[in-house]
Amino acid sequence: MVAPGYGTVCEPVRVCPQIAERGVVQRLREPTLLSMTTLPTPRPSPERIDPERIDPELIDAELIDAVLDEQDGVIARRQVIEAGFSAPYIRRKVRRREWVAVSAGIYVNHTGPLTASERAWVAVLDAHPAALSHRSAIAVGDAIGAEPIHIVVDRKRRVRRRPGVVVHYGTRLDERVAWHLRPPRVRLEEAVLDVAADASSTTSLIACLADVVSARRTTADRLLGALQRRPRMPSREYVVGVLRDVRDGTCSVLEHGYLTKIERAHGLPAPVRQAPTAVGRKGFRDVEYEDFGLIVELDGRLGHDGPQARDRDLERDLDAAVDADQKTVRLGWGQVYDRPCATAAKIARALGKAGWPGTLSRCPDCPEAPYPGVDM
Repeated sequence: MVAPGYGTVCEPVRVCPQIAERGVVQRLREPTLLSMTTLPTPRPSPERIDPERIDPELIDAELIDAVLDEQDGVIARRQVIEAGFSAPYIRRKVRRREWVAVSAGIYVNHTGPLTASERAWVAVLDAHPAALSHRSAIAVGDAIGAEPIHIVVDRKRRVRRRPGVVVHYGTRLDERVAWHLRPPRVRLEEAVLDVAADASSTTSLIACLADVVSARRTTADRLLGALQRRPRMPSREYVVGVLRDVRDGTCSVLEHGYLTKIERAHGLPAPVRQAPTAVGRKGFRDVEYEDFGLIVELDGRLGHDGPQARDRDLERDLDAAVDADQKTVRLGWGQVYDRPCATAAKIARALGKAGWPGTLSRCPDCPEAPYPGVDM
């Protein structure tokens, strides 16, 4: 049959005798266009879903994968639950060895040893809310190595001790911590000052301040600004002096030692610091007396280790001697910290031969007998 005005074939109908007198028409059971259309199955409202009965295989795990990617393969139980997953889902992951519990409620997505960055995430998530602090906050990536992970939490809390984790308690964490970093960590300048405050020696204190500036990760002025905002700081005046010296060009412990123990203490002329090389291979000279053709290089700071670095240093010395008519003197820890007075006398003698008209000043530690060939 063709329905008038439509031009489409309609299915035949028959009248059921039992209900014909009621005017009810029963269609044959041949398939119709409507019957072949799949209608959406009604879904229960979210509040009626029992999380414990959800089939883990039917859950979209993209959110969990995103969290694992962001956290170097580490995730906390609370994060899984907050994402809408259930405890049976976690147990199934552990049973299949897809996840491994490394602490109470903390999992990694592999069965191998933890990397330094993974250990950092485990420590932070285990003590949540927490942030990397001290040397762990300064280190980049896996540079933490096998050292203990340092974290900081609010001083009103108490966190149980974990092997390989050092917990510090602090205040003003919202000001001092960069919570948006992954993992969260104390801001660089604050972390550097924390390490300097705990330094066991003057040398380690200077190294902490100088190395981070030498690596161009921050500036001495920014460290000074952070120091001004800090209510308490051991040896504050000394730290201020070191930072000012670093700002003026002393980029390592040896350079600071040369400045304070040799140059200032004995009245040597002020040199140019961190001047770029004028000839040969590109680089920077630690100390250069331009008017007297003398270069002082201080071996022992970051970048002066290894045969390749040593080769580059020697090549620059050779270039300076041949092309720039300059003499290069290399000093190490012994000359600067163990024998500063004798070293100052020898530098003064070299400068005198090059035309320096000054005289060497005697410091409180200088011996009574004069140095050979040096006016004092």
